[in-house]
Amino acid sequence: MSFERLILKNLREWRNSPYRKPLVLRGARQTGKTTLIKEFGKEFSTFIYLNLEKAEDSSIFENSLSARDLFQYICLEKNVQRQGDTLLFIDEIQNSPKAVEILRYFYEEIPDLFVISAGSLLEVMMDRHKISFPVGRVEYRYLFPLNFEEFLMALGEKSLLKFYREKEIPALAHHKLDSLFNLYSFIGGMPEVVARYVDTRNIPDLSPVYNNLLTAYKDDATKYAKSVDEANIIRHIIESAPSENGKRIKFERFGKSNYKSKDVGEVLRKLERAMLLYMRYPVTGYEIPLVEDKKLHPRLQFLDCGLLNHALGMTSAYFVKSKASDEYRGMLSEQVVGQEILASNFECLQKPMLWVKEKKQSNAEVDFLQVNKGIIIPIEVKSGATGTLRSLHSFIDESDCKFAIRLFNNERSMENATTPMGRKQYTLLNLPLYYAGKLKFIINSSMM
Repeated sequence: MSFERLILKNLREWRNSPYRKPLVLRGARQTGKTTLIKEFGKEFSTFIYLNLEKAEDSSIFENSLSARDLFQYICLEKNVQRQGDTLLFIDEIQNSPKAVEILRYFYEEIPDLFVISAGSLLEVMMDRHKISFPVGRVEYRYLFPLNFEEFLMALGEKSLLKFYREKEIPALAHHKLDSLFNLYSFIGGMPEVVARYVDTRNIPDLSPVYNNLLTAYKDDATKYAKSVDEANIIRHIIESAPSENGKRIKFERFGKSNYKSKDVGEVLRKLERAMLLYMRYPVTGYEIPLVEDKKLHPRLQFLDCGLLNHALGMTSAYFVKSKASDEYRGMLSEQVVGQEILASNFECLQKPMLWVKEKKQSNAEVDFLQVNKGIIIPIEVKSGATGTLRSLHSFIDESDCKFAIRLFNNERSMENATTPMGRKQYTLLNLPLYYAGKLKFIINSSMM
């Protein structure tokens, strides 16, 4: 089963751009890259698919041919006669350094040919083979698990989608959106998982799918690893990352292991390049540009909330909320918001920003910062309908901030607020958690 993905609109804009270059689609394994481009290929008169995990396709690039001759050779091998607009899709391109190198020549020699490449372990394998995409000759897009809007699309919630896409959501739609966002928070957005749920509407049926995905990620360790020892560290970190999710982590002895900081750090960076997890290093300033401080401990964010729940044995908490502690529900809310923010940008990998203040007198952490038209907007996430805003107020007291957002389990509202200590006035926009994927749209419309 394939789903309509929001990135399709962006791909169509790429197709129609006079400045179009060969496109590299990046994303973790099993996020739907191949299915997406095959679906996009139906919009072209001619679609040619190469999978460079197959020896017969990879060997095509071993011949020292010009881009024009190579493309003719591809057409002969695939028994394709080019007609009209033609899309060439080179999947798992990281398996052929020569295929990576030839992309620039497609751009220069056959400008009317549409070329897209994809791969799940691109940066990891490129580091190993010392290859790189030609600078200035390609452009990038990023694909993540389905976000909440795409989840609604997959469920066929057309009427609800109409409300969700409006500036303000009426009360009659709020409770159903809130309920489905809670479901999404426990199921997640991995395409195969969502497809199974759409087919069966039965959460217990999803367990084998989660197991297969997590096993496949651990089996990929041999592809990431430069040694048996590193493969073992990779497996350990994939298994341990869910229990460390949402925390400020230390590399030394990560996940109750005896592994050293240097080895853990190297593996975490590899897994981040494979887009299985993200390390959100804090910023400490109050003015743009906001710069991550790599000397501080990063907060860990996993690929997908559904995989996270399953790995921790918490999927059943969807049915029995008392199984999930307040701490767990808080962590899950932050995970889903971070996931939604990350997936809202197709054109660059922009990790959500975290702000911290670490002083002997007082510590503070603001979950997310957004920059809009040169203005920094702090965002606090609360899993319930209430909760203190101490860290948010600390940021406002020491900055020029006059606008902030609280994402929580309640309906939308706006209030004039005052910080308790600094007595600074600011505007607080309260938003339901399901608005996380629409923050840019909401911020723009609220600050006009």
